[in-house]
Amino acid sequence: MDKQSTIVVGAGFAGIAAACFLAKEGKDVLVLEKNECLGGRARVFEDQGFVFDMGPSWYWMPDVFEKFFKAFGKEVKDYLDLVRLDPSYQVVFEGNDVWEIPADKQALKRLLEQYEKGAGAQLDAFLIDAKYKYEVGMEKLVYNASSSPISHLSKEVVTGMFKLQLFSSFRKHAQKYFKHPKILSLMEFPVLFLGATAQEIPALYSLMNYADIALGTWYPMGGMHEVVKAMVSLAEELGVKFETSCSVTRVVVGKGNRINKVCTSKGDFNCDTVLNSSDYHFFETQIIPSSLRDYSDSYWDKRVMAPSSLLFYLGLNKRISKLKHHNLFFDESMDEHAKEIYTDPKWPTNPLFYTCVPSKTDPVVAPDGKENVFILIPLAPGLEDNVQIQEKYYDYVMDKLEAFCGEEIRANVEVKHNYSLTNFEKDYNAFKGNAYGLSNTLLQTAFMRPSIRSKKIKNLFYAGQLTLPGPGVPPSLISGEIAAREVLNNK
Repeated sequence: MDKQSTIVVGAGFAGIAAACFLAKEGKDVLVLEKNECLGGRARVFEDQGFVFDMGPSWYWMPDVFEKFFKAFGKEVKDYLDLVRLDPSYQVVFEGNDVWEIPADKQALKRLLEQYEKGAGAQLDAFLIDAKYKYEVGMEKLVYNASSSPISHLSKEVVTGMFKLQLFSSFRKHAQKYFKHPKILSLMEFPVLFLGATAQEIPALYSLMNYADIALGTWYPMGGMHEVVKAMVSLAEELGVKFETSCSVTRVVVGKGNRINKVCTSKGDFNCDTVLNSSDYHFFETQIIPSSLRDYSDSYWDKRVMAPSSLLFYLGLNKRISKLKHHNLFFDESMDEHAKEIYTDPKWPTNPLFYTCVPSKTDPVVAPDGKENVFILIPLAPGLEDNVQIQEKYYDYVMDKLEAFCGEEIRANVEVKHNYSLTNFEKDYNAFKGNAYGLSNTLLQTAFMRPSIRSKKIKNLFYAGQLTLPGPGVPPSLISGEIAAREVLNNK
């Protein structure tokens, strides 16, 4: 049987995963990547001995990665050296009230009891519900996602619709178990990855709390890009080919509304199928013929986007004792910051921020005696962006960090790189400069997201964080599997 040639556009988690599943089934797969480095937002760069993961820094839902590699007769340990972090992360609340979130659930229960009597028992009840949502939601909704509402009407989903709480607010759900505002902030933190406020995210996504507390926070030694390298290694074992620094400029649509050629900065490539895992909006509005678009400009403008981010990659010439691997600075109003992202988009007044210091765990990401620091401030997409604004927020973060750590940091920065909305647009063609894709609000969950299958081009498919199942590393990886399945089932 002759192999069918499939072009995958974009070498992020979704694109590489899709390529692996397609190659496993005998497809001749070529992945085209715009940038020099594979990995999409999970790229890496090095400067003066500091190795910076450019995007994802949390390794959650380890079962998703295990399931992925198992599909090819492999194990995660064949490729990655994983370490479970303890504490999982550190939260800094107002007044420098610091919570180190232990990996052990019993220790976490004792911590919560210090702030709210009965919270330990309530955590058990909360997690029993969250576990059900994780097991049923992941298996029946996430892995089996498709553009058809009928596909979601399995017996478990229909009979458990109310228990899954697809139509309830996460915040209201959490408030049934906990009253203390800091505990509520802790419970709401994981859904921030989904790109909407806790009021707008369905209570279904308490499954993220199960992922956080029960499944744990892990780190692949060498950095998150090691996951990309593992997936690329597997893909190449399966025969997948990669072409980097290769920007797609247009596609040629022939008889029967089928793409037969992809034109790029490196030449033209013939194909039988195209699976786009790069920015959905860009590909639809700039690459395919306008008459064959599925969605109008007004449709896209009405989408609720997950946040963008202002990032700082810092190399310090000393160690910082008070910072852990993961640090969440929740010392300002979460609701006010969320309002300035989703309701009244603007550069935030007093933003919360996240600081990752992987050199606390991994000696290879920074020279001896030095510290690798990654800082992220969530932002509304589509904002005006320039260096002057970025530096204002750099000073804001430095003031906070120096006050918390009780030592000078600015003067010890020997490597500094800024990355913000304009960079996301330039490097990834990201719609409105978003960092995480399309939010998982109720009206943008499951089949209500942009379709995996083009409605007008018979051999065009989509994967990634603007389609099913949603934003985040594990969902993106799953998206590749879902899209590959759609390709393989296409008649």
